[in-house]
Amino acid sequence: MTTKLTCVSPIDGSVLAERETLSPEAARDAAARARTAQTEWAARSIAERAALVRAGIEAVGEMNDEIVEELARMMGRPVRYGGEFGGFRERGSHMADIAEAALADIEVGDDDTSRRYIRRLPWGVVLVVAPWNYPWMTAINTVAPALIAGNTVLLKHATQTLLVGERMARAFHSAGIPEDVFQNVFMDHDTTSALISARAVDFVNFTGSVGGGQAMEKAAAGTFTPVSTELGGKDPGYVRKDADLDAAVDGLMDGAMFNAGQCCCGIERIYVHESLYDAFVEKAVTWAKALKLGDPLDPETTIGPMANVRFARTVREQIDKAVAEGATAHLETSPADDGGAYLTPQVLTGVTHDMDVMREESFGPVVGIMPVKDDDEAVRLMNDSRFGLTASIWTRDLDRAAELGDRIETGTVFMNRADYLDPALCWTGCKDTGRGAGLSILGIQALTRPKSYHLKKSS
Repeated sequence: MTTKLTCVSPIDGSVLAERETLSPEAARDAAARARTAQTEWAARSIAERAALVRAGIEAVGEMNDEIVEELARMMGRPVRYGGEFGGFRERGSHMADIAEAALADIEVGDDDTSRRYIRRLPWGVVLVVAPWNYPWMTAINTVAPALIAGNTVLLKHATQTLLVGERMARAFHSAGIPEDVFQNVFMDHDTTSALISARAVDFVNFTGSVGGGQAMEKAAAGTFTPVSTELGGKDPGYVRKDADLDAAVDGLMDGAMFNAGQCCCGIERIYVHESLYDAFVEKAVTWAKALKLGDPLDPETTIGPMANVRFARTVREQIDKAVAEGATAHLETSPADDGGAYLTPQVLTGVTHDMDVMREESFGPVVGIMPVKDDDEAVRLMNDSRFGLTASIWTRDLDRAAELGDRIETGTVFMNRADYLDPALCWTGCKDTGRGAGLSILGIQALTRPKSYHLKKSS
């Protein structure tokens, strides 16, 4: 029995797209076709596979004018920001650049008696379950290295960004990647779980909620299928007493509010040295008040609606509960705030770690700010979270930032910046943020398995 996936536009609540899901039998057939195609695909050289992926990326670029408006309609990001193609190409191209070196044999020894080396082989069929918040960039993080490493890929995209996988597959196929090598699939949760449980795929990459990640791991239980996850976050920023105040305000507030706060590594809580606290709050509130909430199709809009009314409801509930518990909300309700997907950005002070807004993922345009007396208090509060994706430290002292970074429980440490994925660095997390390695040399190696060769020579 098939069901329908429906993408509802946050702009006006209209139905933007509907697609029928695959039946369990059709999903298994898609995976079987991918498995059959994988042998021939893996037999091609790394250089050939990388060239085809590069061509697919450029084919996406040719569609970018359409994609930018489509993204605004699907998930509310303002058109003024130009979509995701810059980051999409940067990440995919970097993985193609490093592939030959990352996948080269590891030579252990070659003498009169034997040759020994370790080779990296593709897993086989890789299932990528991608999120809606950065639907192009998060997908390419795994799609590009998986294909280049010799895997075939099934891409299941989020319902909120239903059209992304379809369009990406069309672009990659036009560039010469065979249809069975890269397939976009529409599946409901039950069919996805059944596919994993049946060992129809060999590797799963999931970006999304903690609950979603748990469901993936449960489906894979006992199959020994690797599951790589990037889940929730509650990323902190820390402004030391020696920080450039204006730069810290601009960087952290942009990290908190861009994309209506719907960023995996968005800044959700800020700790400021007490000597800078009052000035930081004043400047942060002024920064937030300058945002223009409105229709994302309007080039003047700087913050659009949240992707779904239910996402905005969660943020409103966190804000209202925090205020009821003693927090101060600094921004008045915007005229564009409709009580639905269009949500006034908010800065909260008087917050504590007893409040949900400082502990549970908000994934929206709200940030709580607290004063701290020193580095030790900041580190303690930054670590007082079940999540660990990124942390941002603002200081003029690089060595001290590195020392503090060693103490912070996180996957990435930023200094004097936030919310950016350098494709040469490993994208990873700890605690309830999940486990896995994306991008970098480690990301492409994670999409392969090691195979050892001990070849004894004739005596």
